[in-house]
Amino acid sequence: MKFPTSLLAAVVLTAAVSPSVAQEAEVWRDVAPENLWVIDTSKGRVLVELAPDVAPQAVERIQTLTRQGFYQNHAFHRVIRNFMAQSGDPTGTGAGGSELPDVPGEFTFRRSRRPAFIETPTGREERAVFGLYGAMPVRTQPDAQMFVTADNRVDAMGFFCPGVAGMARSASPDSANSQFFLMTAYRANLNGDYTPFGRVLEGLDVVESLKAGSDAEDGVVTNPDRMLNARLAADMPENERPRAQVLDARSPRMAEIVQAAVTERGARLSVCDVVPPVRIEG
Repeated sequence: MKFPTSLLAAVVLTAAVSPSVAQEAEVWRDVAPENLWVIDTSKGRVLVELAPDVAPQAVERIQTLTRQGFYQNHAFHRVIRNFMAQSGDPTGTGAGGSELPDVPGEFTFRRSRRPAFIETPTGREERAVFGLYGAMPVRTQPDAQMFVTADNRVDAMGFFCPGVAGMARSASPDSANSQFFLMTAYRANLNGDYTPFGRVLEGLDVVESLKAGSDAEDGVVTNPDRMLNARLAADMPENERPRAQVLDARSPRMAEIVQAAVTERGARLSVCDVVPPVRIEG
């Protein structure tokens, strides 16, 4: 996907900041319980915010299988250090899946004004605007283009930064089913070729600690760590349910974080360098 260079903007909060928002240094966005994916592993808990605005069919699949109790005692059968950890195969071989039909690839999407979006300028790539759409790092056309599109949306593509969750697939672009992977490093070659459906809010250190396979075996793990269970926060008892908040892109504090990253990284800045702060309870 190519975007005109003339649309590249400077550091700017593209979602309008209302007076009530501007009065507060920090504005927090509640993560909907049905979009908070709680993964308990043999190494600890991982919380993922699902992104139905980015990949609605993939998110629906994750929610459906989770509610069916499908994701229980699955191996992290393929883990490559400084790349990703993969699970979701009941056979533990990388060849299995659910009985549901495969999900088509959702490699790009049409971005709206909600959730809010904040730009993060980068010197690594041109011909695009980069930023955070909710918690998801994206490459996109700017909001100004929404005024000239029939659906008041613009083209966007999720980036596979550390913490991003993606749907695993075979050679066919429409072969995602139940397997997924959690990124521990950025891989540009996945952008536009795999479906990103969420981002780790807490527990990336847990993902990084999972037993890795050897490079010679393409990350296939012997005696792997396991995904013990996966639930949606909405389905958990109130006294057990974690609650998550993400610093909203409209928050003046978020603009300060972006500017600090620009100052520190300069031309080396990547959209992956800006991670929204998170608050977790429970």
